Amino acid sequence: MEPVVTPQEMRRIDAEASEPTEVLVARAGAAVERAALRMLGGAYGRRVAVVCGPGNNGADGRVAAQRLARRGVGVEIIEADRMPQHLAAVDLVIDAAFGTGFRGEFTAPATDAPVLAVDIPSGIDGLTGVAAGRPFVARSTVTFAAWKPGLLLADGPRHSGRVEVVDIGLPAPLDIGLVTDVSVGRRLPLTHTDDHKWRHAVWVVAGSPGMGGAAVLAARGSARCGAGYVRLSTPGAHETRAPVEVVSQPLPLVGWDRVVADELHRFGALVVGPGLGREAATRDAVIALAAASRRPLVLDGDALWCLADDDRPLPAQRRTVLTPHDGEFTYLMGHPPAADRIDSARRLAVARSATVLLKGPTTVVADPSGRVALVNSGDQRLATAGTGDVLAGMVGALLARGMDAFDAAAAAAHLHGCAAITSSRTVGFVAGDLPELIDGAWNDCVESAR
Repeated sequence: MEPVVTPQEMRRIDAEASEPTEVLVARAGAAVERAALRMLGGAYGRRVAVVCGPGNNGADGRVAAQRLARRGVGVEIIEADRMPQHLAAVDLVIDAAFGTGFRGEFTAPATDAPVLAVDIPSGIDGLTGVAAGRPFVARSTVTFAAWKPGLLLADGPRHSGRVEVVDIGLPAPLDIGLVTDVSVGRRLPLTHTDDHKWRHAVWVVAGSPGMGGAAVLAARGSARCGAGYVRLSTPGAHETRAPVEVVSQPLPLVGWDRVVADELHRFGALVVGPGLGREAATRDAVIALAAASRRPLVLDGDALWCLADDDRPLPAQRRTVLTPHDGEFTYLMGHPPAADRIDSARRLAVARSATVLLKGPTTVVADPSGRVALVNSGDQRLATAGTGDVLAGMVGALLARGMDAFDAAAAAAHLHGCAAITSSRTVGFVAGDLPELIDGAWNDCVESAR
């Protein structure tokens, strides 16, 4: 994974740096100059406005301005507290006004020129990504040492454009990481010549009478993500609408958790919840199974609603993944996720002794130890009904293949997003399209890691 550093951590890293601030500023300014020249397509005859604030971001911008001027670029430095309402007649604007520590609102002057942001667009909260005021919408951002959460969350991606992370000689911890093709490819489980279907078996308990679509999608997600055997059961349904490759086994409407517990030893993972319903018997069965099962477990959809009635932590020795969207998070915690989604996911992970996959445009995966992975591989195609059911099945398959809960959740979320963006359908993409695209995403990640 690529390091992601919060503003608080970045302040600590800056304070403990082994090299003088002026050396680091010189390196940062040089990186901004290089990025500006790429965007300008050259130096001669080009005009650049550099908006500079009072802090290190402003210092970075001033160094870049000096270097660009030496290359023949016409440069105007504009102080952030004396900005005009409109920046006219320039080929590029460099936003070096404020960095990740800025508080308050920032209203950028209007411009028709492309914008290059330094570290983070001014007015974007470095921790949450929430915009305050009217920030520049940058075409590119040069950030230093590591990604900042604000570049990945909320309004950050729309305002940051293409992000380049530049090493200026500062160490970056990996408590929070951005998931990449390479990091996933290195962790995906290998296949072996002596594999057999029961080695990676997944049991999906999902759906309810008349509501079988979510169950089918979860089962297909497991099958296409490497489960050797998938069993699909819908409590109370005499016939389950299962894909032909999936084994259907009925379960009673009441007490189905005891049947599952008796036979679960043959399975590598259990997925419970998509479309399961919210009857009292269902709630009781989910709570009992979540407390008693010792097999790796994915709780999704209605299972999370059921779990909200029992606030006990889950068995810490078991690999468990919870996959809430914001509404399901609210059931579990009694309030929606905060603007600081990283902190929210961490709190839920600790409260439930489970890995949490908090879904969103950038998905946050957190475990009780405090590790966090951010996943931004997908796009708007995933904003359609049923894609979360496919994801739950994928997590179950990776758990069954031996991955730990944190890696399984992060890898599944990344593959899920990569699969979606390979589709040629920009309109009319549906959840049922996803499973057939997983193997291509898997192979691309493996190839990137070679």
